[in-house]
Amino acid sequence: MTGGFRNTCLMLSVLALLCFPAEGECGLSAGAATVDISPPTLPAIQNGYFVERNQNKVLDRLHARCFVLKSEETTVAIMVVDSCMIPRDICDRAKILASRQTGIPVNRMLIASTHTHTAPSVMNLCLGTRSDPNYERFLPPKLAEGIARAYQNLEPARIGFTVVDAPHHTHCRRWLRQPDKYAADPFGENTVRAIMHPGYQNPDFIGPAGPADTGLSLLSIQSADGKRPLGLLANYSMHYFGTGGGFSADYYGKFSALMEQKIAGKQNPQFVAAMSQGTSGDLQWMDYSQPRRADYSIDEYAGGLADLAFEAYKKIDYTTGDPKLAMAETRLTLDRRLPSPARLAWAKELNTSRGDRRPKSKPEVYAEQATWIDAHPEEEIVLQTIGISDLAITAIPNEVYGITGLKLKAQSPFKLTFNMGLANGAAGYIPPPEQHYLGGYTTWPARTAGLEVNAEPQIVETLLGLLESLSGQKRKPLTTDFYNNQQRTAIEKAKADENNRVNRGVGE
Repeated sequence: MTGGFRNTCLMLSVLALLCFPAEGECGLSAGAATVDISPPTLPAIQNGYFVERNQNKVLDRLHARCFVLKSEETTVAIMVVDSCMIPRDICDRAKILASRQTGIPVNRMLIASTHTHTAPSVMNLCLGTRSDPNYERFLPPKLAEGIARAYQNLEPARIGFTVVDAPHHTHCRRWLRQPDKYAADPFGENTVRAIMHPGYQNPDFIGPAGPADTGLSLLSIQSADGKRPLGLLANYSMHYFGTGGGFSADYYGKFSALMEQKIAGKQNPQFVAAMSQGTSGDLQWMDYSQPRRADYSIDEYAGGLADLAFEAYKKIDYTTGDPKLAMAETRLTLDRRLPSPARLAWAKELNTSRGDRRPKSKPEVYAEQATWIDAHPEEEIVLQTIGISDLAITAIPNEVYGITGLKLKAQSPFKLTFNMGLANGAAGYIPPPEQHYLGGYTTWPARTAGLEVNAEPQIVETLLGLLESLSGQKRKPLTTDFYNNQQRTAIEKAKADENNRVNRGVGE
């Protein structure tokens, strides 16, 4: 029996968390706030790369942006943090502090990282990077402060939401290798059938290993009379753009600032816009099927996406009456893929020879990770869903593939659904089971990619069950057409090419 199904009984407690305002009671209130979470002490450790880095410069300010929604009996906090990833224990610390200040139950708070790769580290052994102890102490009280401020700003409000397709701003970054070009993993085995970032129009690669979720979703919050914008929560599945030389909020911060200027300008400095991370574990802005775009900048990228968002924003219809507000949470225990005795012996040799210095190569990073995984065979994850009228939000503490996000959206019983990744923890990549066959970085066992092969379907099934509980309706069925031209087609082609190669007697 897998770890996930040991916790099936927790689903029975979900209904106790559902709370809808009774007919005739007062409607929605909302508040928003932003707190600066730039590192107060420099230099600080930065994660987001294979090996540990220290930075002593802040290129642009980092923020935590919070929205609180309240009905008569239900209060929900949603926070988007300019961080690469925040482990569950740090999120839990912040929630406990915020709950003491506001009375909001911890199971009605959602804290998600944007996934900027240029933020201070609060996750120990994020690949080769340790947590920065000063920043780890600094962050939870600041997050609690943001939630408390948003709660204090509550006022009668109305909401609206929409989604617009943005296919030119995100693409699958994980490509299939030609069957005679398979590569070695950090453990010396020839298992890499797909990798991230193959290079532009590289003939050694066949094509993308999966689809992209190109929906740009917007949740808009206004004062009850519609005269003042209060907040905008955007969601898009793009990994990060990339900056260098210091700490930065990446494109998420630039997008948020642009939307604040476009929507509120200087007339309403209290307006808060945030871009949240979607399901982009295998997605990024580069289109490797096309020639490289020279001098394409982060400002151009953020500006183009903000222009699309603003045009969609202007067409949003807002709720009349009392929108239903509800939230559900459950916890799921999943197994990790444990190293074999041979892998542990390999790791011990590398760890011993390295001594006390930090890892400086991929094999050294994964040797340290193997020892950590062996000592931590399970992971408890937090899964959440929020229902706001006809909109649903799922919260997943993983780096989720585009196909998984598309499956959740296609089956959700709500009119519109978007998914927030790296929320309430950071349990690593969750490739669908069939993607493990292709190998590559997002499948190599580590704290950031170590869950059991069947973790993804368990997470999807649990979230769909929560969505059904919130809506009172059954999920939509997945049709055969859904999988046409999706990643299974790519994987089947890879297997067929490999079989043909073996049949022709071509060696590795």
